[in-house]
Amino acid sequence: MVTRMERINPPELGRPSGFSHAVAATGRFVFLAGQTALDEQNRIVGDGVVEQFERALSNLLTALRAAGGTPSDLCSVTIYIVDMDDYRAHAREIGAVWKRLAGSEYPAMAGIGVSRLWDEEALVEVQGFAVVA
Repeated sequence: MVTRMERINPPELGRPSGFSHAVAATGRFVFLAGQTALDEQNRIVGDGVVEQFERALSNLLTALRAAGGTPSDLCSVTIYIVDMDDYRAHAREIGAVWKRLAGSEYPAMAGIGVSRLWDEEALVEVQGFAVVA
């Protein structure tokens, strides 16, 4: 069996350096690169964890849609968090953002505390895996 890989980099996310925003393989498995609150000019936007989570999740879903998927296709999501106490203090607001952008079909999820992310200003990074029909 020949495996076919498709690298998807939608222009709405800015030009990536050293990674693809999404990779689809034969069978339509979609591996989504970790997304932070980067705008189209690769600048971190958002003053707090809720705003940054919203932008990071929006970026992840943009990459997923570019690969032909929808939020309900997400199988697994990992959230990397710089300040776990701050994230937990805003959990209700973050949950409301998730429901508004991704709905109420939840994938397997993990939240992992980290000392920092690639971009020093980033407070949160969202990474995912989807299977697209």
